[in-house]
Order: sequence, then C-alpha cells, then structure tokens
Amino acid sequence: MLYGLEGVHRTCIRVLSVDQHPLFREGIAAIVNQQPDMTLVSQASGGEEAIRQYRLYRPDITTMDVRLPDLEGIDALVAIRAEFPDARIIMLSSVEGDVEVRRALQAGARGYLFKNMPSSELLRAIRAVHAGGKHVPPEVAAPLAEHMSDDNLTAREIEVLMRLCTGNRNRDIGELLGISEDTVKVHMSRILQKLGAKDRTEAVAIATRRGIIRL
Repeated sequence: MLYGLEGVHRTCIRVLSVDQHPLFREGIAAIVNQQPDMTLVSQASGGEEAIRQYRLYRPDITTMDVRLPDLEGIDALVAIRAEFPDARIIMLSSVEGDVEVRRALQAGARGYLFKNMPSSELLRAIRAVHAGGKHVPPEVAAPLAEHMSDDNLTAREIEVLMRLCTGNRNRDIGELLGISEDTVKVHMSRILQKLGAKDRTEAVAIATRRGIIRL
C-alpha cells in the first residue's frame, strides 16, 4: 500500500514499514500516523519489495522485520545500505535471540526492537535514530552482554546442529555432510560445550532461542 505525500510537512519523519504480516504493518501505520511529527510513506511485505520502496521513497526511517518470506530482513538491510549508506533502519523481531541482534547491528542497523515491546518504545526508537543516534533498549542489549564472551559455533557445527533438528542420527549426519561418524561425535561434543547444554534436545532449544538456527 502506498501513501500520498500531499500535505506532508517537511519536518515530518517519513517512515517505511516492512513486515510480512498485514496486521502488524497496519498497526505500525496507525501508530506512526497518529504522531504530529511522523508520517508513513509506504509499506512492504518482503525484502525485495522493501528495496524497491526504499529507492522510490527514500524514507528517513525504515522499520524492518527480521523474518521476511523472500529475502531475509538483515539481507535487505545490507542491500539497502550498500546502495544508500546513510539509510537509517530499525530492525524488529519476534525472536529474542542475541545472534540475530549482533548480525543486524554489525550490518549497520541503527536500532533493534523486540515485537512484544510497547508502541512507545518504537516511537522513541524512530525519533532517536532520526536525530542521528542509535536505539538498543536494555532488553535487547542484555542477551548481547550475556553471550559476549561465548565461543561461537563454527559453520560446520551449525550444519551438524541443523541436521540434528530433522531427526538424523550421527551416522546419517556424517553421510549427509561427507564426514565420519566419529567426526560428527566430536562436533556434537563441542556444540554441547559451547551452548552449555546437557544433551542434544537442550542444544537445539538453546540454539533456536538464541537465533542460531531456525526450526
């Protein structure tokens, strides 16, 4: 849905909302358009559409869902900032995982919010980022600090964990990845140690909660 720009005051913060869920987008539209200093200029339901809408409207602020159906939100963020380095993008996520927060901030996100936060937090983030700052609330920063010194899983360990999620045994995982069963056991031992998990089930739960893998 596109929004006309007629009558928009020059000092208004122009916002682009990107989310795969229509109800959530309409909620943001209602919240933003109720503010005297903001206006929603456009919406997008996916990453590719977000890039096109950004090129068309050049919004002051973009709110971007991390989980999008075609192109991941963080990938869309990277693509937009590659073309428009000064783009100010606030990421929104329903998953309170430190891994995705870290990835988004490293990719250049100017803010990060969890979707269960009150609307006042979103408005605070939009105004802070528009003013040139960053906005990472304590609820978002806490998981980052908690896992700051953790030993990250390697790409291979993540592959093993993802195969484990689909019910594969060590032998199956080894065949799928072209490694020996003993090597899979070594990877599993390291995964449990790094995640602080007592068994495989807990390792999957922790990895999912932190945003390392998706089920």
